[in-house]
Amino acid sequence: MRAGPTFRELAVQALSSVERGYDLLAPKFDASPYRTPDRVLRPVARALAGLGPFGTGLDLCCGTGAGVAVLREACARQVVGVDFSAGMLARAAAALGAPRTGPEVRWVRADARALPFAAAFDVAVSFGAFGHFLPRERPGLFAGVYAALRPGGLFAFPVAAPPRVGSGPYLALWGFDAAMRVRNALWRPPFVMYYRTFPLPAVRADLVAAGFTVTTAALGELGRRPDGSPRCRLVLARRPA
Repeated sequence: MRAGPTFRELAVQALSSVERGYDLLAPKFDASPYRTPDRVLRPVARALAGLGPFGTGLDLCCGTGAGVAVLREACARQVVGVDFSAGMLARAAAALGAPRTGPEVRWVRADARALPFAAAFDVAVSFGAFGHFLPRERPGLFAGVYAALRPGGLFAFPVAAPPRVGSGPYLALWGFDAAMRVRNALWRPPFVMYYRTFPLPAVRADLVAAGFTVTTAALGELGRRPDGSPRCRLVLARRPA
């Protein structure tokens, strides 16, 4: 089993820029707790299978390619993984190799806030990357995804329910975000990664403002909270046909 990053390696990453940090982390990223786990990927893959078939797919901020693997099950012709870390893209390409069957896979180095595509995809996904974007950047990010989709195209991503106020997970996320804000106030370059800046109501409003029609679907396999609400929802933002 591949060893995960050491504390020292994580500290060096945290004191780097986002891009440089992920270049450094790439060789061990899949053995770290930051990779989206299969228990999240599998329900999303099953949900997309019921919404397709799709011809072409985009994995936004693809990292080492977890979302590309999901899209290869849902798309018939081509899947593109986009990330601005050359190290993560290299790791993704090495891990996936050259698929012998299924859609063509391409890797593109680009900033998600300036996607080099126009009406090119039937579906786009993203996993675990939205904490790297400040709330003021979301409108531009979503507008770029909207432009990259064909009319009728779908932008899908999971959003976890917020932890109960005062609970252990709530305090852990609050503490992490507070530490990152202090770090970014004292150290340059900044490393943007926050866990509490992507609330579903605000995200839905920004998606609607970008032109999407938005629904959500419960990912029931991931469980429910004590009040019966789902622990995780799949956001389904569609560009009108």
